[in-house]
Amino acid sequence: MFQFGQFIIVCGHYGCGKTNLSLNLAVNLQKAGRKVTLVDLDLVNPYFRSSDFQEVIYSNQIELIAPVFAHSNLDLPALPVDLHRIFNMPDRTVIIDVGGDDAGATALGSISQSIQQLPYQMLYVVNRYRALTQTSEEACALLKEIESACRLTATGVVNNSHLQAETTVDDILQGIPFAQKTAELLNLPLAFTTVPAFLAGKAKEAGENVYPVEIYVKPPWEQ
Repeated sequence: MFQFGQFIIVCGHYGCGKTNLSLNLAVNLQKAGRKVTLVDLDLVNPYFRSSDFQEVIYSNQIELIAPVFAHSNLDLPALPVDLHRIFNMPDRTVIIDVGGDDAGATALGSISQSIQQLPYQMLYVVNRYRALTQTSEEACALLKEIESACRLTATGVVNNSHLQAETTVDDILQGIPFAQKTAELLNLPLAFTTVPAFLAGKAKEAGENVYPVEIYVKPPWEQ
């Protein structure tokens, strides 16, 4: 199974499921005994920000660093005022949820020089069922845009190909070749394949490198 480090960046296209993965990583690593700080760098999108899931975050004693105005109706892009504190947390695991637009990647780029001094992991989340990343070539091109904007380099690919509550085992299996090809084209390891927790016991064909996830994040029309 993939070994998570102390400084984890989760990036990907809008709607790929990176915020849901970030929340799952934070909860699971906290339950495993780590002290976790979750950083929300989605400065614009009001629907899928990790800071909008207060109950999950605080009930699991996870520290949250979120954009200014993240809980108001103003929604003005502003970096968290205490963002640079993450570089002085040797006893904590830091997870950064990067927004799926240029603003999020650019915000990450503003602290890239400090991140480059750390043994960071930058996981690129792909979902073949989302627009603009339905082919490996599209997914690769998008990562290059993200890397250019944030001035950091991805270290692994996460296959997050699913359809939320409607996901079937076949959906998961059909997403694996896409993720494998994407990883090969990028010359990166395929870190793991996520599987909705309700299918975890039925997806043995997906292999051993499977990471079960709860569905915390739902689009507003399903809430």
